[in-house]
Amino acid sequence: MKFLKKTLWFLGITAVVLAVTAVLTHKPLPDNSSRSVSHSLPPQAESSALAAHFLPQIQAHPERSGVYPLREGRDAFLTRLALAEAAQQTLDVQYYIWRDDVSGHLLMQALYKAAERGVRVRLLLDDINTGGLDGLLATMNAHPNIEVRLFNPFMQRGFRPVGYLSDFFRLNRRMHNKSFTADGVVTVIGGRNVGDEYFGAGTGVMFADLDVAAVGAAAHDVGQDFDRYWASESVYPAESIISEAPVAFDTAPAQDAETQSYLKALAELPLAQQLADGSLPLEWAHTTLISDDPAKGLGKALPENTVLAHIGPVMGAAQNELLIVSPYFVPTQKGTDLLGGIARNGKQVTVLTNSLSATDVAAVHAGYAKYRKDLLHAGVHLFELKPDATVTGAEKGAVVGGSSGASLHAKTFTVDNKTLFVGSFNMDPRSAELNTEMGFLIDSPTLAAQLADGLKQHQAEHTYSVALTPKGDLQWQTLENGQTAAFDTEPNSSVMTRFVVWVCSLLPIEWLL
Repeated sequence: MKFLKKTLWFLGITAVVLAVTAVLTHKPLPDNSSRSVSHSLPPQAESSALAAHFLPQIQAHPERSGVYPLREGRDAFLTRLALAEAAQQTLDVQYYIWRDDVSGHLLMQALYKAAERGVRVRLLLDDINTGGLDGLLATMNAHPNIEVRLFNPFMQRGFRPVGYLSDFFRLNRRMHNKSFTADGVVTVIGGRNVGDEYFGAGTGVMFADLDVAAVGAAAHDVGQDFDRYWASESVYPAESIISEAPVAFDTAPAQDAETQSYLKALAELPLAQQLADGSLPLEWAHTTLISDDPAKGLGKALPENTVLAHIGPVMGAAQNELLIVSPYFVPTQKGTDLLGGIARNGKQVTVLTNSLSATDVAAVHAGYAKYRKDLLHAGVHLFELKPDATVTGAEKGAVVGGSSGASLHAKTFTVDNKTLFVGSFNMDPRSAELNTEMGFLIDSPTLAAQLADGLKQHQAEHTYSVALTPKGDLQWQTLENGQTAAFDTEPNSSVMTRFVVWVCSLLPIEWLL
């Protein structure tokens, strides 16, 4: 009884302290009614070399978009860098994460140099990952040709977590979109944020990811969608949020060995020559942009105006095969029933996600692990990426291959080897209900088949196949040194890690994952 009383007393005191802290640290959002108004601009061949090059091709392929998959991290970075350097009119850039590391700094320098050339730059960032960047963002925003805006900003710039005490339900909703559009004619969207782990820079663990570059109607649609977000209720001009003064900003590339080595590697990529001479091979296909209503950032979007409402029927309509790649796979009971129903109807359903040893978010793995047996019983095929695999472009269509360490980050699926989705949407409750997302649905048997074939080619060596034993227990199988290896517990994971996952699976947090 004494222990119970002490516990209740402690919890009561903690609640009071948190409530007082919330009141004392609360800062209201600024008035947002006087924001400037701007819109995406149509491509102009007479004032943009990019437009002059691509507009004739676009006109020769009406109602289609030219698409190029970016599987390699360095190719993905080089494409963005080349677009920033080639832009002559506008750059509209939207990201969830932007790190001030080697690749992030190089790309920020490229945006600044574009503004110096007279290019209008609009930079829209989710504010959850901008800690420590206020000075740099203030510098960018101070340039007359650059405007920076923040999505669902934190008013407590010093110690941001206290913001959750008084404004949790707003701050828990984030802008997960990722797009990079130059001169209104070329865009890049997909799963990659801006940081070394996405772009093959440095020596740390790399993310296996997938983007696509697109020209034509798809790029126009991304520009229109950017305008929706730029003018949305959740977005605030940086100057109304950031009080820190601009800092010195040198646009010359750093001379440290890591930066120079990375730049040298970029210059040697085959893609560099293709971008230079305009010979990039595009796949012309009907491409549809799917994007959440930005009102989702305040919980005001209607269910029919979400990404999930559009891709759910596409997956459910599979006639032969559904292949899902999702790094954070939390199907929930509803999703488990959907995928299980498709499999029970004789369709092949395959899911590739991270293994426990490869994931960077153990709590999310807990949200997936509890549904594994039900999915397997229904006939769904489960594969989990090993931590020694990553994206590689060594073979056409490949998505996984060898690396010193990696975590899956690509968000894609194919239906019947005909339709391909590439975007920012994870198959989890957070993407479905909380964060805003975007992606392309591409009607291209060529690209869909490349993704499916690439995965099948490498899955034996670089993934664990999860199956049920005759006793109904889980077993993981993989190919190691030409021999089949089997594991009865999560491979390459510690007892403590598995215990943490088990505890997380008991908590009522699935809606947050």
